Parts: sequence; C-alpha cells; structure tokens
Amino acid sequence: MLMIRIGHSALVLVIVLVCGARASAQDSARLWTQKIQPLLDMHCVKCHGPLEQNGDLNLDTPEAVARGGSGGKAVVPGAPENSPLYQYLAPDSDPHMPPEKQLTEGQRSDVSEWILALGRDSAEDAGRENQPPSANPRVFSSPAEAIDAFIETGWEQRGVTPASPTDDRTWCRRVYLDLAGRVPTADELHEFLYASGANKRRNLVERLLASEAFSVHMRELWDVFLMGRGKRGNSEDRRRENGWWTFLEVGFRENRPWNEFVREMLVARPQSPSAKGANWFLYERRDNHQAIAEAVAPIVYGTKIDCAQCHDHPLAREIKQAHYWGLVAAFNRSKNAGDSSEVEESAVGGFVNFTNLRKESQPARVALLTGEVVEEAWPADGDKQEDHDENYVDPHATVRVPKFSRRAAFAQRATTDNALLARAFVNRMWATLVGRGIVHPVDEMNHRNAPSHPELLAWLADDFAAHQYDVRRLIGGVVLSRVYGLSAGADRSVAPEAFARALERPLTAEQIARSWQIVCGLPPDDDVLRREVIAAMPDVMPRDYNATFQQAQFLAESQDLAKLLKPATGNTVERLAHVDNQESRVREAFMAAFQRRPDDEEQMQALAFLASQADALDGGAGDLLWALVTSAEFLTTP
Repeated sequence: MLMIRIGHSALVLVIVLVCGARASAQDSARLWTQKIQPLLDMHCVKCHGPLEQNGDLNLDTPEAVARGGSGGKAVVPGAPENSPLYQYLAPDSDPHMPPEKQLTEGQRSDVSEWILALGRDSAEDAGRENQPPSANPRVFSSPAEAIDAFIETGWEQRGVTPASPTDDRTWCRRVYLDLAGRVPTADELHEFLYASGANKRRNLVERLLASEAFSVHMRELWDVFLMGRGKRGNSEDRRRENGWWTFLEVGFRENRPWNEFVREMLVARPQSPSAKGANWFLYERRDNHQAIAEAVAPIVYGTKIDCAQCHDHPLAREIKQAHYWGLVAAFNRSKNAGDSSEVEESAVGGFVNFTNLRKESQPARVALLTGEVVEEAWPADGDKQEDHDENYVDPHATVRVPKFSRRAAFAQRATTDNALLARAFVNRMWATLVGRGIVHPVDEMNHRNAPSHPELLAWLADDFAAHQYDVRRLIGGVVLSRVYGLSAGADRSVAPEAFARALERPLTAEQIARSWQIVCGLPPDDDVLRREVIAAMPDVMPRDYNATFQQAQFLAESQDLAKLLKPATGNTVERLAHVDNQESRVREAFMAAFQRRPDDEEQMQALAFLASQADALDGGAGDLLWALVTSAEFLTTP
C-alpha cells in the first residue's frame, strides 16, 4: 500500500511540474485558502483547532500545521508520502483520519498538492536567504503604478495571461457608474470619446471625483456599509433629517481624511455644523452597545467580531472575547439624549465583567485588536462610584462631556497609527471598484483569510495613511490602473483573485434607478423610482449574487418602470417610436441602453420582436427598451 501512495504522489508531482512550471510560493497560500482550510474546517478543526488540540495538534493555520503536535511533524514539506497528515488519509491507514470517514481521492490529491507546494516554498525561502538584500526597493510614484506592478507580478507567478484592455466606450461607462453612480449621457460619452490628448482618462477621473455626483454616490455606498439599509422609508428619512446624509456628503465633497470621518462618528461630539450628523452612527443603534461594537469592528479592524461574544473566536484565534467586550466597554457609558440626536456619556460606571463558557469571569477593559489597552483605574470590589460635577468639562452644559471619555480615548487610538483602519478602507474600496477584495470577504480580514496580494494591500494602506487618508487619491489610483481597465475577457477559468480580467459587479439600486432615467432621456434623480428599486434590490456588494424571484418579478412588472417607458414629450421612447426604419430603431435602442450597436444576432432578435409588436402605439419601442434595461448586461458593471 505504501508503494501505491508513493506512486500517487509521484503522479501528482509530474502533473504539478508539467502544468504549474511557473508556480511560486503563492501556490501554497492559494491552495490553503481555497481547498485545504475548508477541508480541515469540515473534518478536523473540531478536535484539532483553536478550542481543542488533541495530541497538541492544531490544524487551524499553516503555521500551526507546520509546528506539528506531541507525535512530531504533521507534514514534511515537499514529501506527502512522508507526511502523517497525508498518510492518515489513505483508506487502509492506521490510525485513520477523519475517524469513521473517508475523504475522496480528489480531496487527498489536494492535500498532496499543498504539501508539494510547501516544499517549493521552502526551496524558494532558502534561495532568498542566500541572496543579498535588494539595493533598489520598489518605489512607486502613484497608487496606479503600484497596483499594476504588484498585480502583474502575480500574473507572472501564477502563469496567467490577463485579458486585453477594454475599449474607451466601455471604460467610460464603467467609470461613470463607479464615480457618478450612473451611466454617462450620450453627450458625456461623445465628449470623452472624441477628446484628444493622452490624459483624457485622467482628466475625466479628476472631473468626476470633484463632482457633486461623486459625493452623493459615495454617501449612498457608505450609508449602507456603515448603517445597513434599515427599514424601508423610516430609517432613510430619519438619517436625512438628522444630518447623517449631510455629514457623509460634505465629508466626501471636501475630501475629508477618512480617519477624521471615523473619529467624528465614534466620539459623536461634532466640532462643526456639517459634522453634526456624525452622531447618528451611534444614535440610531439606540443604546445597544453590543450592536455599536459589532458595527465599529469592521471599520477600525476590517473584521467582524460577533463570534467572540461568548468565547474567543473559534477560527480567527487573534480575536479574543476580551476584544469583543472591550469594544462594548468603549461605548457602555453612552446614552441617547432624548430626541436631540445627541449622545451623552457618563464619567462613571460601565465597569462590568464578562464570562466565558467555562464560567470564568474577567473585567471588560477597553482593549483594541491592535494590542493597545485604554488604561483606566477600576474601583475596588464593593466600592460605589459617585458622579460629581468636577468630572465634566462643563457641568452645566445640556449634554455634558466627561473629562475622561472612553469614546474619545478609544477613537484616538483607533484612528491614529492603526494600520488596520487603513487596510480596512483600502480593501473595501478595492472590492467596490474591482469586484472582489484583496482580502475576501471584506469583513473577515483576519489570519484565516490571507490577502491575495499582501504586498499590494500593505503598500496601498501605507500610502493611504501617509497621504492623510486621502480618499480621492486612492480611488483615482485604482480607476486609472491597467487592472481596472481590463476587459471581461473570454477565459473565465482564471481565478477571480488574480484580477486578470474585469469582474462583473451587480449595480446598486441607486445606480439602476439613475441609469434608467438617463436611458429614458430624463434627469438622473427621481426619488420615487429610487425608493422602489431599493425596496426590490437592496443589496450592495453581496458576497454571492443570485437574483431572487421577487427581484425578477419587479423587473418584469414594475409599474414605475412601465410609467418611465411610456412615450412622453422629449423622452427616448417617444423618439424611438418616431423612427420609421426598424433597423435604425433597434440600433438607437441599443445605443440608448448600452451605448453600443447590436451584433447581428441581437439585431435579428430585436427586429423579430418589433415585428410582433407592430400594432402597439409606440411600435414596440417601450417594450424593447424594457427588455434591454432589465437585462444582465445593463444591471452589471461592464
């Protein structure tokens, strides 16, 4: 049986050498994330993980696997046949893992391939150790230059050929959707296509970043990222009325540094009239300090901490129960001040203990995931704290400010020299603009989810912080990169994390509503239509996009869309209805919806449809346009 296992490993090695001759150290990380970690999570981590380590063996991370257990090494890099982790998976092995189960041959092959990749890692590491340090570290003049350099290196290491660059027409549509929240008008597209000069893309990006449409679009995105959609109508109206929307819009319009944005939300004591709405981040959560902590963590740490409420995080070992309750403690002296939308903070109290599953209790100190702790003297057991006027900056103020504020102390540490804050924002904006995070999913930036391009994420985060958290510089760099400008390409077998092709992204409800208005030749903003589309299609950046029956029904039967697509003075449907030549009508409909001409098959199908609608008052123009603007092509970023 041993000979069979050796033969199988040799076969895997031949396959790897033939098909992956250009493989690199990134192979093992990719295999771990995509195949090995999910396999071990399903079959092994319950007994060999962060919470329990039978035989002192932890299979939670590659580093833990490499350490082995009380019985010795679990893997020998480059030698699956000598690695117990692989040997024990064989059908007749004794001991056999997993107990009373048998992995498939494909799963065993994945483990073998990963161990072989570890051997290549070790060889490359040894080679690097013998090389003198580089005298010319990589220096880049802009985010776009860094993005292209690091991603292109990844293509070379993976042996991937990127898709060709997209054409100007598609790029213009893409960048308008991403920066203005809508497709361009026919005039805007024409102006860009016929602009001269090598910098026409840069010029358009700079103009869009400075536009009111950009600040509104960013407000819409970050309203959802920070607050969720909320209940239909009521939450939206209250956010608008209480200045939350204004706070976001003004901040993006003025290009306010992101760390200042976050500090104002956490402290909730605005220093200017335009920042008054920052309070709403805390206020809307209505003194639910756990909900506040769970909302803050993805912003300042880039990861959710919900799973650490009752015990240390079962999978991401760096997230402790103390971090969860420490973040709760940062806000547990806070209380909404009636209907004023202001958030009070007491100078005393909030000293609580938390208990784990073993019934062990410890104090909830304000502790950050970065390792920092907000130092504060705790009262002795049994001591009762008295609240006095001298504990406050102005004891007679309507909303008193404590001289020592937990919120302010936490906010200062969370927004100053906190690399996680910059990484979290960079990763989320990258995912928003490119279709997938460098760390994916974006709210799980922990050791379990390795970055696909760690050097790129580190460089962009460092550059973002070094340039005072300049949001426009970061976004402009991404959309001016070669990577952003790739076409979708025909080869869908390339892993999305290679960023070797444009990834399809579903439009937000706001992008859909505005773009429908533009296609129909109307001003982009219609509040009634926007609300109706949001109600049907509320998701923003869903992890997995699958249209629901309700969404399909809305797209097929929406009364608001039907009203929009009726002939009216000056609108697109009226114009199409007056085009006598059917071929021209089809071409103009495609130009209105997609800003491109139909191909031969599309032309033929559209003509057949119009022929079936000859008796319609508009000659079928409205229904043709309806079909186009509810198609997958229209509802995704090109």
